[in-house]
Formats: sequence, structure tokens, C-alpha cells
Amino acid sequence: MKRNIYLSKLTLEKAQEKFNRALTDLGINQPSKGEKVSTENSLKRVTAEPIFAKISSPHYQAAAMDGIVVRARDTYGASESSPLRLRINKDFYFINTGNPIPFGFDAVIKIEDINPVSKETNHRELNKENINELIKNEEDEGIEEIIIFSPVPPGQHIRNIGEDIVANQLLIPINHLIRPIDIGSLLSGGIGHLLVRQKPKVAIIPTGDELIQLGEKITPGKIIEYNSKMIEGLISEWGGEAKVCEIVKDIPGDLKKVLLEATIENDIIVVIAGSSAGSKDFTTEIVKDIGEVLVHGVAIMPGKPTILGIVNKTPLIGLPGYPVSAIISAEQFLRPLIFKRLNLPVPKRQKVKARMAHQVVSRLGDEEFLRVRLGNIAGKIMAYPLPRGSGVITSLVEADGIICIPSLKEGLALEEEVYTELYKDMDTIMNNIIVTGSNDLILDILRNELQDNFPNYRLVSFNVGSMGGLIALKQNRTHLATAHLLDPESGEYNFPYLKRILPQKELMVVNLAYREQGMMVKKGNPKNIKELLDLTREDVKFINRQKGSGTRILLDYLLKNKGINPLDIQGYFQEEYTHLMIASAVAEGNVDVGMGILSAAKTFGLDFIPIAKERYDIIIPKEYYSSLKIQRLLNIIRSDKFKKKALSLGGYDLSQGGKVINE
Repeated sequence: MKRNIYLSKLTLEKAQEKFNRALTDLGINQPSKGEKVSTENSLKRVTAEPIFAKISSPHYQAAAMDGIVVRARDTYGASESSPLRLRINKDFYFINTGNPIPFGFDAVIKIEDINPVSKETNHRELNKENINELIKNEEDEGIEEIIIFSPVPPGQHIRNIGEDIVANQLLIPINHLIRPIDIGSLLSGGIGHLLVRQKPKVAIIPTGDELIQLGEKITPGKIIEYNSKMIEGLISEWGGEAKVCEIVKDIPGDLKKVLLEATIENDIIVVIAGSSAGSKDFTTEIVKDIGEVLVHGVAIMPGKPTILGIVNKTPLIGLPGYPVSAIISAEQFLRPLIFKRLNLPVPKRQKVKARMAHQVVSRLGDEEFLRVRLGNIAGKIMAYPLPRGSGVITSLVEADGIICIPSLKEGLALEEEVYTELYKDMDTIMNNIIVTGSNDLILDILRNELQDNFPNYRLVSFNVGSMGGLIALKQNRTHLATAHLLDPESGEYNFPYLKRILPQKELMVVNLAYREQGMMVKKGNPKNIKELLDLTREDVKFINRQKGSGTRILLDYLLKNKGINPLDIQGYFQEEYTHLMIASAVAEGNVDVGMGILSAAKTFGLDFIPIAKERYDIIIPKEYYSSLKIQRLLNIIRSDKFKKKALSLGGYDLSQGGKVINE
């Protein structure tokens, strides 16, 4: 089968320049035309012309306060020693806020500042409770006169014509993004309709034999198509209007037909997948056949297999099929194109300085977009790299920001200061609670309960194994660590390791749970695995946890006690980083058995052979222990609601959950 090669691999900057220059030369890099919309439906639209007021606001003289309207000249000479009396319906009228000012009158006295005189009483004290009632029922009150003790100037508490808006004044300039407050201003100025830029119409064409829609039968090799929905959402967020086409199978003629049809009614074409170098990646050749390929391959990670071209005078962007690659590429090429059509500058995200919590190695020659979580550790913003795979969409779901590693840089060193472009606001980031160490399913429950009870807090966990958690504490890279490290000599959990690794650090050890560890096997235990010695059988394939994990240390301890050589276990050096990944490998039939916790086995419907009960703790530096967010986290751990949910997973003893453990 014929395979494609990249026609070019330009830097991001050069690719953007080449694309923009070609569109400009063809005259298709211009702002969109205008269309009329009602003011009520203009939110988040962009004005295509300046908008001038048709009427003034207010368009009449109006009372700015509840009270009485008077002629200022009638109040001159009033004083405490020489008060004046004004007669109702001659010298004054009661008036409500917003009412027109009667002809010949020019001032308003607040209702709180008047002293009425009625038939029944010479003086009546007013208060806020009876003001409105008085204004509505002045005749029933029998008020004939009021007494004033000071003069008022002309115009007091009166809104003049055009105080807010004067007819024919500029309300909104051209190229302005309409906000809710703008709609109020437009309506006040008598504007019922306005000319806004047409939303750029973008056709999204998902391609691939492997794609199916949600609800169709899932079989190996088939993938639920969701890239188009993500890109559609981004286009809407950026101000465009997307139309998702039906999935196009890997048939060149079909893709060519859909492409040509899409150019008729759309301003931009987006093709998802088919842009790489596989035998079924036809997009490049088809675009060359019916248009022009400007760029094929951009020196960015992820997002390298990007296509930029023109078909029938319509810009075309071929996005890679991996979701993270597709989004990164769309942000670099599609987003600027949409904002150009709207004649708006591309919004800049806030950037902050952060220090790398881990060393990162990067490939020379490619500009890498590294997704990170962020946390405030001892007054420093730390950046924690997330999984870098192009297909790991959760890395974008979890990301607080993104770091750009230049193409001529081989990576980022531990504690290196870098600029991070933020996806989330700083208040949220500052409230992140970073927990590093051993993996467990109840951390997901804890995370959800924390956010349910305290929406401004986030629990951010990194599964690096128990030993990795203690090292992170030693290097001041985490708020908390989780561990279940068995000391082979003493039989004690965690404390011997804390003495060796963190001898100078004051720590609080809080139990999270006792849990069952064991061997996970397929339902029905087809290989009849009963004990650890069965792992040495030739027909048994095993999968292990990574070095430094508590599960790995426990296994090695048990193997040593039983005199079993790890080298006799097929798969001993095959590693995964979480209990769920081990359980998944067993469920898929890639291996026969793996070590893990009962809750992970239950999640995948596996059988479980218990081996040991272990203590799973949270280790907290004393300087963080008394902080509000840590105390709230501990209160949740101690709550009945959390314990009930955790117990439902199976394999846990939470009787000591939340208790401080002394050595």
C-alpha cells in the first residue's frame, strides 16, 4: 500500500505566515459581511458598523427620587428658624421615581426630607415603611401642606433629557463584541436591530473507517467519533457557526465529493484525520487534486500531521485524528482564522510564572505544548506535567494551563522557571490540593466529595507510587503524600521509610483506610490460580506494578518469604502505574493475573484472591496540617457519607479513617 510522506514540515510561525499570506493574496482573508439581527438576539455578536442612538435616554425630564416636586424659587428663604409651608396641588405634587416632571416645576425633595401637615395633626414623622403608602394615598391621609426647613436648588433629584444617552450619539463602535450591558444601552437608545458580522461558517468533516457514533456497537478497532463535537464546541465558543458532516469512510472519491460540496456554503473547511502518513490517509492527495496544499506537517507536538490548503477559494485545515493534536492544531490555525473573519484580535490568555515540579525531556526541532496542573506549594506556583500522549484527552480536561517548550530546547529542568498560559483562573489554581503517591480508587471519591462540599477546592492526585510520594514531600513538590510501604524487617507500615527518607521533616500521619491486596484474575479463574507460587507456572502471564509502589514492595516481600524467585515469573518486569490499569490488562486478556486491590477487581468484574491486608495512609507536613483546606479535607475523610461511599467499593476497612496515627 502507498504511504504518504510529509510534503513539508514548517515551524509553527512559518506555517501560520504561509497560510495567511496565501489567503490574503486570494482576497479571502477579509472580515465577514454584515447581517441584520434584533438587539435582543445580538449577544456575543460583532458589530459590522457603528451604532448611533435614535432617541435620548431619558427622553423626558424625570424624577430621580420618590418625594414631592416643587418650584425651587418657592423654597427660597426656608430655614430652621423660619420654615416655609407649601400647599398640595399648588406649590407641590407627590411624585414617584421615573415620573415626568410637571410643567413649571424644577426640583424634587426626597420623601424622607419633608414634614407633612394634615387636618388631624400638625406634624407627622415619615419613615421608609410608610413613604410609598403615603405617596399612593396622599388624599386619604388628608395632607394639605408640607413644611420645609431649607431651600432646594433647581434641578435637584431630576434626571434631565439625555442624561444617559443623547440622540445621535455613538453607542457602540464597529468591531465591538456585544455584551449584556451593551444590549441595555442599545435598547435605551431606541435600537431594535443592528448590523453584525456574519458568523464564519465552518464545515467539519470527520473521516475514517474506524469511526462509529455513540450508541453503535463497539468492537475492537472501532472508535466513538467525538473529535467533531469538540471542534464544534470550540468554533461556537470562538464565535463561529459549525456544521458537522456525516462520517466519511476511507474512500477517496467520497471525501472529494463532500469537500467540494462543503465549499459552496461554508467559509472554512475542517477535515479531521487522514492527514498523517498512513496508507489510508488520503486528505493530502485529494486536496492537491482539487485545490492547493500549502503546508503538510508542522513542527509542533502534538499536532504535527496538520494540513493547510485551499479548495475552491475556501481555506481548508486538516486536523490530526488524535484528539489532543486536533485541539492544539485548531487553536493555532482555526481560532485565528475565525477571529480574523470577525475582525477581532485573538484573545490572549493570562500567563504566570511557575516552577517545574518534574524534569521534562523534549525532542529537538519540535515546539511542544505541554499540559500541566498547577499548585501553590510554600508560596511557589509549581507545574506538574500531565500525560503527553496525543490521544490522552483527559490531559486537557485536567489541565490548569499549557507550557510551550521551544523547538531548540531539549526539555525543562526540575525547578526551572517557565511561563504557563492559563486555562483556569488563579483563585481555582491557588486552592488546588496536590496529593502525590500511591494510587487508590477512594481518592476519586474523596476528590468528588471535596468539590461537592467545597466547590472552590480541587484535589489533584498524581500516581507515582508510595516511594514517589515521599520523595515529592522531601523535595517540597506536594502538599500530601499517600503511601502503604511495608518495611520487611519490622513489618511496620510507612514509619520506617519516613525516618529514613524524611528524618528532619515534621509530619502528621493520618490513616485513610485499611485495604485488601490480592491477585486479580478473570471471572471464573480459568487458569485456576490460587497462590503466589502459581505465578511461576509457564502458562501464567503476570503484570506488575512499577518500582517504588507499595504494591510492588509488598509483592517482593511476600515472594521472598515464600522463597520464590521473581525471575521465574513471566511478566514480572511488565509494569503499570495504577490498580485500574492492572485490572484492565487482566480483563482484556492481555495477561492472566495482576496484583491489586479488591475495589479495582470489582470495577472490571474480576475474581479476587486475597493475599494481605495493608494500611493506606496520608502523610501531611505539619506546616500544612492546620490549614483550612487540609482540615476540610480531613473532615470529609471522617464523615459518614464518605465512608459509606468508599465501603461500597469493597475491600476497605475505614474504622480508623481520618485518625492521626502515632508510631
